[in-house]
Amino acid sequence: MNTKFIFITGGVVSSLGKGITAASIGLLLKSRGLSVVNQKCDPYLNIDPGTMNPYQHGEVFVTEDGGETDLDLGHYERFTDVAVRKFNSTTAGKVYLAILDRERNGEYDGGTVQVVPHVTDEIQSRIMRAAEQTNPDIVITEIGGTVGDIESLPFIEAIRQIRYAVGKDRSVFIHLGLLPYLKECGEIKTKPMQHSVKELLGFGIQPDIIMCRSEKKLTQSVREKLSLFCNVDQDAIIENLTAKSIYEVPLMLEKAGLGKTICKLFHIEDTKPELTDWEKMLYTFYHPEKEITVALVGKYIELPDAYLSVSEALTAAGIYHKTNVKQIWIDAEKITSREEAEKQLKDVAAIIVPGGFGDRGVEGMVFTAEYARTKKIPYFGICLGMQVAVIEFARHVLHLENASSTEFQKHCEHPVIDLMPDQQGVNLGGTLRLGLCTCSINQNTLTEQIYKQHEIRERHRHRYEFNNIYRTQFEESEMTLAGINPERNLVEIIELKNHPWYVAVQFHPEFASRPNRPHPLFREFIGAAIKQAGV
Repeated sequence: MNTKFIFITGGVVSSLGKGITAASIGLLLKSRGLSVVNQKCDPYLNIDPGTMNPYQHGEVFVTEDGGETDLDLGHYERFTDVAVRKFNSTTAGKVYLAILDRERNGEYDGGTVQVVPHVTDEIQSRIMRAAEQTNPDIVITEIGGTVGDIESLPFIEAIRQIRYAVGKDRSVFIHLGLLPYLKECGEIKTKPMQHSVKELLGFGIQPDIIMCRSEKKLTQSVREKLSLFCNVDQDAIIENLTAKSIYEVPLMLEKAGLGKTICKLFHIEDTKPELTDWEKMLYTFYHPEKEITVALVGKYIELPDAYLSVSEALTAAGIYHKTNVKQIWIDAEKITSREEAEKQLKDVAAIIVPGGFGDRGVEGMVFTAEYARTKKIPYFGICLGMQVAVIEFARHVLHLENASSTEFQKHCEHPVIDLMPDQQGVNLGGTLRLGLCTCSINQNTLTEQIYKQHEIRERHRHRYEFNNIYRTQFEESEMTLAGINPERNLVEIIELKNHPWYVAVQFHPEFASRPNRPHPLFREFIGAAIKQAGV
């Protein structure tokens, strides 16, 4: 194994965009013909973000093999089009759990278990696993948090030891920090970055590249000062300006010389990157020919990251159709009646209801599904969005009074959505139906026309299912059960007959969408919305 390693740390403040940076580096290297794998190390003590409130952590990105991971892994996949796995996500919780399990099993022979070497060794083994499992040319590892945080110290020490083990020719440290611009004096200030690098040096790590998040272009004097006080060559000081779109970032970084600098540090040939398709995609995004408005009705709308993959999938579908998809996010709790649904949704070309957990806002989603059904507005339900569509149809078309889900009403009269027998009495964490599952698509359905195949595999993240006790009633109605999981005979896709476009799925197609290759369901949903808007 001759894999090379890139480690990305952050300093000064959080939320500078390490994930976008890591994803962009992956794209730049892959476009040079190198094989890459991205991974992330998060210093929080949760095992994974699966049970975390979306307002705490944003969306949970699900890998094909069922890992519940940080949303940055979604950026990695969208930029590089390389599927990540469970082992590409490491948390302090996973690290300590593994160590404590071994300690309880007597695997340390009665020795004292310590942060160094036991915790750092476990972190190293998890980082190296990405190289061992896939043998890529380069592994790109993002270290979550900010340098100086107590919880991230073992991770910093672990990557310091990896450099010692593999050598400088096979490891590159990139430090991303903020260069604030003070309007009062009209200057970019380098002192916060200097202190951040000094902190990193105190842990034994000298960054090879400094990436400067800034609102203003770097002057020559700023570069000279950073080079002098941070011990970094001027050509390794990379400007990372705020972009209008995250998809512009790789092109900006390439122009700033990042790809060239990484190749130089690794002593590999700097071939010309093939970024034509990415450039075309970005040009189309910036120059749409038309515009439509799509309503996203959800329960976590105050935090944009809560529905990040859904939002990016809508954008990607818009790019495909050369259309600007204007997204209006509506709080489901505020839709309290049919009249309110009419008021808030009357001017949109299409409606999407994404996933979620718990009963908050569900009745508003039911009113939303009813509005889309009766007004013939294109509707796309994902996970919970499918379940509320089933509940609405059961109540108002099949006349199953008080139909609901046992997630929301444990003893409801008609549990059209329910736990399956093998899910009863399980703990909350890690018990969802997760990852890729097979779905057989029925012939002569809209979904068959969209996918152009009869068997698909999509990513899941849910616990409650369509209740097969009511299946015959639905099959004899205007609702088509278009897709079925063959292993467990579970309903995966529903459609409405005599409706321009009403599709809801139990899985999460947004995770498989790419900015230059939208998921077919999103692609056709936006196509239906364009037709609805008449633009």
